[in-house]
Amino acid sequence: MGGAGILLLLLLAGLGVGEAWRPPKGKCPLSCSCSKDSALCEGSVDLPEILSPTLLSLSFVRTRITQLKAGSFLRVPSLHLLLFTSNSFSVIEDDAFAGLSHLQYLFIEDNEIGSISKNALRGLRSLTHLSLANNHLETLPRFLFRGLETLTHVDLRGNPFQCDCRVLWLLQWIPTVNASVGTGACAGPAALAHMQLRHVDPKTFKCRAIELSWFQTVGESALGVEAFSYQEEPYIVLAQPFAGRCLILAWDYSLQRFRQEEELSAPSVVSCKPLVLGPRLFMLAARLWGGSQLWARPGPDLRLAPLQALAPRRLLRPNDAELLWLDGQPCFVVADASKAGSTTLLCRDGPGFYPRQSLHAWHRDTDVEALQLDGRPHLLLASASQRPVLFHWFGGRFERRTDIPEAEDVYATRHFQAGGDVFLCLTRYIGDSMVMRWDGSMFRLLQKLPSRGAHVFQPLLIAKDQLAILGSDFAFSQVFRLEPDKGLLEPLQELGPPAIVAPRAFAHITMAGRRFLFAACFKGPTQIYQHHELDLSA
Repeated sequence: MGGAGILLLLLLAGLGVGEAWRPPKGKCPLSCSCSKDSALCEGSVDLPEILSPTLLSLSFVRTRITQLKAGSFLRVPSLHLLLFTSNSFSVIEDDAFAGLSHLQYLFIEDNEIGSISKNALRGLRSLTHLSLANNHLETLPRFLFRGLETLTHVDLRGNPFQCDCRVLWLLQWIPTVNASVGTGACAGPAALAHMQLRHVDPKTFKCRAIELSWFQTVGESALGVEAFSYQEEPYIVLAQPFAGRCLILAWDYSLQRFRQEEELSAPSVVSCKPLVLGPRLFMLAARLWGGSQLWARPGPDLRLAPLQALAPRRLLRPNDAELLWLDGQPCFVVADASKAGSTTLLCRDGPGFYPRQSLHAWHRDTDVEALQLDGRPHLLLASASQRPVLFHWFGGRFERRTDIPEAEDVYATRHFQAGGDVFLCLTRYIGDSMVMRWDGSMFRLLQKLPSRGAHVFQPLLIAKDQLAILGSDFAFSQVFRLEPDKGLLEPLQELGPPAIVAPRAFAHITMAGRRFLFAACFKGPTQIYQHHELDLSA
């Protein structure tokens, strides 16, 4: 006989079970044995038949009761001890023990239990001893013990607990409760089998997951998408070449959707790059034909209007644009993919932005990325003719520093920072896209990811998650998440449905406490996905 059973005999003796058997006031069911203030029931018994409001002790052994419903014991409010053993319950419902405010001992042992609802024990404000031993339970619902402030002894032994995220709350609760807890051992997973629950480290559990689910579609294809904040309000701008515009979207707080705020006429636009300087908003519209332009909004109550043409003799076929700060001044750098043009650095001078330096002429650059390395501004240029080239800011101009080894046919590059390291995501249309890490003197290969028809490999920090999305023209776009322990990108999910068609850029934005991912697509509409955090321990 277990310790709980011995304790039970002592308690039953103290409650008068050893006295001559005689019916309590009210009706004693035929399947029960009753004394002055105790009852022990076996076989077929109906809970409402237990009528005596003065019972102090009630036991159910090998009964045919299949579930404990809410309010099952409202007619016996004076109970101090309640025991169930060798029964089979499909469920113990919420508030099953409602009304038992004096109950001190609850023993539910050696039963077959399908499930216990999280509020099953609610209201047991006097409970000191609780046993759920040997009930074939693989987990317990979160918050099951909430409100049981008087507990001194808890017995959970003999249950085949699966030590996964479902018991994380229990592992965190055990060291905080002012009671002795018998926990038993894990039955699984295999790596934790036979380990005592109290020795399992809850810090090793990864019980937070994320999901990107479709939210909204924005008509017309797009080549670029950028998020920015103006006058403390977040906005999104899409570069829509076939619609011939830079489309600015804002959040509609009434409809809880994104809506059009403003559009700029920009035929054949490939990039719309915003810059906010106090009350002024600038928008660079890099265009394949007709010349690139800079638009400006002097103040929040005005509309954007054309300000100037940008380097018409140098920017003949722009393919990408980035914003950076040099010596305290804002600058744009525009990658030019024509053989006759050149990638150009444009910095603010007076009211406009003017060429300060031409870079990498004749190399038909497809992408430019601005980043900080060793505390200095750097540029990384990808082109159709050679490996990506790294430039650093030195003496008031960019000088070539090195190239990226073993990185042929790179279409675009993007960088991110994690754990004090700088990483590169290099996009390759055919072959393997790559992840590299800066070692202090050069970027070295860290990881290869198969890619077919990829034009974008975009890292994004959303909430606490460092993601990277590998877009594809021929297959589903893949979302990866950086695993800090491994330092590698691990697959998270495919993006969709709906599937995105020929993605070219991704951006994220937070609106009204909700996080969204925009996917700009060349051969389909822009898709918006919402970022959800999932608690697997709930």
